[in-house]
Amino acid sequence: MRVDAFDFELPPERIALQPASPRNSAKMLVVGADGALVDSRVSDLPDFLRPGDALVVNDTRVIAARLDGIRVRGEAAASIEATLVKRVDDCRWRALVRPAKKLKVGERIRFGEASEGMACLLAALDAEVEKKGEAGEVLLRFEFAGAALDEAIDRLGSPPLPPYIAARRATEERDRADYQTMFAAHAGAVAAPTAGLHFTPALVERIAARGVKIQRVTLHVGAGTFLPVKVEDTRDHKMHAEEGAIDEATAEALNAMRGKGGRIVCVGTTSARILESAVDEIGRIRPFAGETSIFITPGYRFRAADILMTNFHLPRSTLFMLVAAFSGLDCMQAAYRHAIEAGYRFYSYGDACLLVGRPRDECPPTT
Repeated sequence: MRVDAFDFELPPERIALQPASPRNSAKMLVVGADGALVDSRVSDLPDFLRPGDALVVNDTRVIAARLDGIRVRGEAAASIEATLVKRVDDCRWRALVRPAKKLKVGERIRFGEASEGMACLLAALDAEVEKKGEAGEVLLRFEFAGAALDEAIDRLGSPPLPPYIAARRATEERDRADYQTMFAAHAGAVAAPTAGLHFTPALVERIAARGVKIQRVTLHVGAGTFLPVKVEDTRDHKMHAEEGAIDEATAEALNAMRGKGGRIVCVGTTSARILESAVDEIGRIRPFAGETSIFITPGYRFRAADILMTNFHLPRSTLFMLVAAFSGLDCMQAAYRHAIEAGYRFYSYGDACLLVGRPRDECPPTT
């Protein structure tokens, strides 16, 4: 398909710069299987669920992937901003750096500064530029490895807010909590699974009281998730890979639930992507561990997800293509037009929409 079919105009004032407070007070646009639109709130989510359904959440934890440092060359120093995008091994990360043009292979960057009297050895963190790629990407080899490196990054880094937020305001201390879901357990993401940001313990209690089980999967969200697709045809786009896992107990529980007529309600496109990566041709979910680069566009037949709760996504993005595959491109274009006119807030800190899929026997085959 042509990528421009997934384009739309979004007024800048519709981009949320702060999350709703409390989290579950965000708006939620319910998109029915027939395309009907209902304005609601995240706090009303239990009303749209049935006893016996399973709510599948992504329990990845966002790391403090944005690091500020200096490049020292003789007596000259220059400020460097790095965003970690993918771990290569115990001591190396691929990162996007600014400015990258004058940075040379072999140079060292110091992130953070050691303060006099500070006992912690992780007060500063040095890295060597091992390789340079395109568009500001470099390979950094850190002087620490494993858990020591993780601790240093957490101490010195800050939340990697998406560019559409970071370009309009400075990162705040509250973002450390705001840009993390209540389900966060396994560190590894460099972007939040944003649909999960809407949940609170009180909302989860109400969902459980409804007879809905919460199941956890893991997909470590990568920096490429929110980027627009730059090719003209979706067939020419190379999807970024992300690491994820579904354990055997979770797979068995979801299969048993579905066998009793329950529905799988995916919280976020990341939960949907890992499930669709693990499901077989007859709809049975298998345990999964590894990378997935599944790219879902219109024509794809969903085998795992029955309902999808997600935020409002960027134009020309793989995420908007996924929701268009789930509910239909015309339907989602109409839903987004309504959301813009009705004042919904878009993107990571924005409002939610709940997409109710068609019964699987009515879905077209995957192409």
